[in-house]
Amino acid sequence: MTARASFPALGTTAEVVVTDQEKLGDATKLLRAELDALDRTCSRFRPDSEISLLHRQTGHAVRVSPLLADAIGVALRAARLTGGLVDPTVGTAIRALGYDRDFAALPADNRADIGAAASPAPAPGWHRVLFDPASATVVLPRRVHLDLGATAKAFAADRASRLIARQLGCGVLVNLGGDVAVAGTTAAGGWRIAVGDDHRTAVEQAQTTVAVRGGGLATSGTIRRRWLRAGRPVHHIVDPRTGRNPVPYWRTATVTALSCVDANTASTAAVVLGEGAAAWLAARRLPARLVALDGSVTTVAGWPADDVVLPEVA
Repeated sequence: MTARASFPALGTTAEVVVTDQEKLGDATKLLRAELDALDRTCSRFRPDSEISLLHRQTGHAVRVSPLLADAIGVALRAARLTGGLVDPTVGTAIRALGYDRDFAALPADNRADIGAAASPAPAPGWHRVLFDPASATVVLPRRVHLDLGATAKAFAADRASRLIARQLGCGVLVNLGGDVAVAGTTAAGGWRIAVGDDHRTAVEQAQTTVAVRGGGLATSGTIRRRWLRAGRPVHHIVDPRTGRNPVPYWRTATVTALSCVDANTASTAAVVLGEGAAAWLAARRLPARLVALDGSVTTVAGWPADDVVLPEVA
């Protein structure tokens, strides 16, 4: 029988589900420890985080921890695979939109530094980050600020699910605000996941339900993490090509892939791409469900009807 626990973390809700209820306590402790480590390492909202220290050493070669090296490597891989549609160098742009502190602490209307908000600029580009994974050395050019938000939660979900399954010998699902990864023994009938506009109400207001047997599933959208910037509604997804929010087209994009990181990378790219997302996903054979602003649904690459089991996708 499965058992689950949830708690607030990383500005969202963290959930862990295990196939052995006697191991839920240990699984929860392992997940908390993983997320605490990620926050201390990758949070741009903490002046004492490792990434904040890296930002204070621009122009210099810095040897980083294995965890930060892995997180940066994942973010740069996402940028390379999407041709820069998902780019970690959007840090300056997303701060200009007002997302300069933990989301829960954002004011109803962030009017500070309105001039910067009125003049967005394209991201410097992921290719400007000099990263040597062999030596875990990073050189950030001056005025380049990283934001790992597009990949960090999914990276954490993949990492934590594998760790828990390996150490406890059970099946596990980790859900970090709609970024879902599974590992270990598959739950009977597959892991059933409710999909909706808002991860907080997805179970009660599910638009569809799917079952996964491996890999990950992620939903990106513009319904959550919205605020006002100088009276203008904005959200957390930035088009690196412009430094602005993407032209509104999709309300949510849900993708399944071999890992949660790949699913989240693709779902974020879909929101950025807008009208061209379906063709982009189909070319990569990534099953996806795209919900337009008017609520109409487009499915791609064999995305199933309700209650159909999804295969792993390479």
